[in-house]
Order: sequence, then structure tokens, then C-alpha cells
Amino acid sequence: MAQIFPLSEGVFTIGHDKVFVPFHADIHELTDRPTGSLLVEVQPFLVITNKDVIVFDCGLGFKNKGGILQLHQNLVEQGILPLQVTKVLLSHLHKDHAGGVVYENGQGLMKTTFPNAQYFLYRKEVEECLSIGAPSYVPHEVETLLASGQVKLLDEPDGTIDGYIHYYHSGGHSKEHIVFLIEDGDDKIFFGGDEAPQLKQMKIRYIARYDHDGKKAMNLREQYAEQGKREGWQFLFYHDVMTPVAQLRNA
Repeated sequence: MAQIFPLSEGVFTIGHDKVFVPFHADIHELTDRPTGSLLVEVQPFLVITNKDVIVFDCGLGFKNKGGILQLHQNLVEQGILPLQVTKVLLSHLHKDHAGGVVYENGQGLMKTTFPNAQYFLYRKEVEECLSIGAPSYVPHEVETLLASGQVKLLDEPDGTIDGYIHYYHSGGHSKEHIVFLIEDGDDKIFFGGDEAPQLKQMKIRYIARYDHDGKKAMNLREQYAEQGKREGWQFLFYHDVMTPVAQLRNA
């Protein structure tokens, strides 16, 4: 049976400048942040299957007060060392999902966050990242990752990794966004990145202005919800620290 562990980096505000600023409800007021700021929860996932130790997306790459990468600290708290991660699956390369693919170590050198893992990236999303650049993407971090020799580029719009991890090009939130479905024994675990980001967003129909194709993203959420109900998927919600994992059920 697969094990699932949310790896929350916390809650942040993001304004028109695309800068993520930590937000703590007990000491901060949203009204004090720049006009138009949104609250965003950031939460990678650790999934341990019969074959792999997998991380889904890599967060912002922030360090804690002790100078330790928050993603590393979160893993250690679950009894997993960064060296043990075997696969990193990336839905897309926006900086709140890929900021932690590499990090600066104590000697000031850029290193991959998971030195023994293979990173799976959709080739067209890499091209999009390097072409568009800031503020949504951080190309030099992705270039560092590409130079590591740890990257497996996915060329087909859909396919299967090691016989049990399925990926599909979806293209709703970002043009080259992909989603993943793990089938590990009786477990079906779905990671929809920013096309299935929160539990509440799976229950209503709306077009979001932050999606590349808002109508397509809306229809995809509906499609994921219906299929997930039929097949008993466990959904991993990257932007929902209150309900990080859930199964959808018919009312």
C-alpha cells in the first residue's frame, strides 16, 4: 500500500510582481499586503510505493531559519533522507513548483535537491520555461538541473514510467502542463498540479484568470473529479494545506 506525506512549505501571498512572501494568519493581515495579493498554499508531496520514493513537484525552494532547505527538513521529519528519493515528478516548471529542484549548499554551490533521483520533465514545458523566463519561471535553476545528468525528458504527450506511473499532457493551467496517475496495487493516486490544486476547486465550475486556458482547465477539473470518483483516486492537492489528500465521492 502506497504511503502519502504532504510536505507543506506554508502559506504565502503573491502580488502582481510574482514574488512569494510568507504569510502567518496569527501575525499578518492580508490587507497590509499590496492590492490584489492572493493567498497561496505551497505543498509538495512524498509518495512511497512498492518501487520508489517519489516527490511530486518541489515547492519554492525556501530555507528555514536554520538555513536548511525546508523540503529537506520536511522529508527528514517523515523519516526519509533526500538521498533516498528515487524519482521527482514535475507537473510544470512555474517557480512555486520547481523552485526546489536545485539549491545552494553551504559552500555556495548549486546542487540538485535529490542527488540520487531521476527528475521527469515534459520536454515542451522545459522549452517553454527557457523561452518565456521570468517572472513565472527561473530558467537558470532549470538549466542547472538539466546539466546534472539526472533529467529524463518526456517526449510523448502521454506515456508510462516504469510500468505504473502514467502521465498525460493536459495544457490547462500552463500550455505544457502534465498530470500524473500512479497505479500501485489497489492504490490510484492522482497529482493534477495546478489543474486540481484544491479540494474546493473540484466541486465548483469556474474559469480562473491565472490559467493559460481557463475554460479548458475548468473542464479538466470536472473530468478529473468524475473519473476520480468512479475509480477511487486519492487526489493530492498541491495548494490545499487544510485538505491535502482526499477521495471524491458522489453526493
